[in-house]
Amino acid sequence: MVGAGSWGTTVASIAARTVPAVLWARRDELAARISRDHENSDYLPGFPLPAELRATASLGNAVEGASLVVMAVPSHGFRQVVTEMVPYVEPGVPVLSLAKGLEEGTHRRMTQVLAELLPASPSGVLTGPNLAREVLTGQPAATVVAMHDLAVASRIQDLLTTGTFRVYTNPDVVGCEMAGATKNVIAIAAGISDGLGFGDSTRAALITRGLAELARLGAAVGGDRLTFAGLAGVGDLVATCTSHLSRNRTVGEQLGRGRSIQDVVAGMQMVAEGVKTAHPLLDLARANDVEMPISEQVAAVLDGLCSPAEALHKLMGRSAKPEFEPVHGSGRDPVTGDG
Repeated sequence: MVGAGSWGTTVASIAARTVPAVLWARRDELAARISRDHENSDYLPGFPLPAELRATASLGNAVEGASLVVMAVPSHGFRQVVTEMVPYVEPGVPVLSLAKGLEEGTHRRMTQVLAELLPASPSGVLTGPNLAREVLTGQPAATVVAMHDLAVASRIQDLLTTGTFRVYTNPDVVGCEMAGATKNVIAIAAGISDGLGFGDSTRAALITRGLAELARLGAAVGGDRLTFAGLAGVGDLVATCTSHLSRNRTVGEQLGRGRSIQDVVAGMQMVAEGVKTAHPLLDLARANDVEMPISEQVAAVLDGLCSPAEALHKLMGRSAKPEFEPVHGSGRDPVTGDG
């Protein structure tokens, strides 16, 4: 497991109950404390970890000889860490990403970065409505392993499935990754709504119209529409937009209360991927001629170009449209509704 944040630590602890597992932490001191105390006091204080889980600050020691590498590194630092570990990954070893974002500059998904740097390794993504603290305490939850190689996906499914953590497989890597990246930006919008003092009706509208944006862009770049109605799509979107444990929703809530993005980010220990993903997401949308009005207003707020209240006014003032757009000239698509 490369990355000792809350979710990386949680997934590593699940795996460590059945196979030897090593958790890579960037800092020597954190790695030593995890191995000694069986607790990640920086990110999951008070949550005991399996005694079998070993931590190290050496990337080579963590990765070399592994039969599966799981990347729990945020998208903005993903390429650098993968580049550093390339010499240690044996050809054919699967690499699974937990990141939910797009690379700045290239607009690439994390599996595209992996295919570029580790072309001999099957790559995929683990994604779904999974909040680390809830999963770690054994609350029932479900997730998706998306890989083109379904045999490898099935082995990972068997590895991570527990009595309280149900793992599904899905061959739609593109759709699952795009859903994960987009929902974080929409969650910032939902948080802004909460911060402005609006209630359930507003949040529900943002989630529903956010799902339309997510599915439009995901389908435009090759994702399967069914994916957006599943755990990686609407499931993760609902969890991230409504939970007080969601970092992206929390960022939006603080923005809605009048704080600057600089102050909000400076006070956070963990990364809110939606902040870094908003612009690459919009660049990708423009390149594919896809409208994403909610995401556009989130980016404008993050850039300081308008206040949260002004962003909401712009959204509500858009021209009237039908809710659904036709598919293949007839019928309506219940997921990718028109702007």
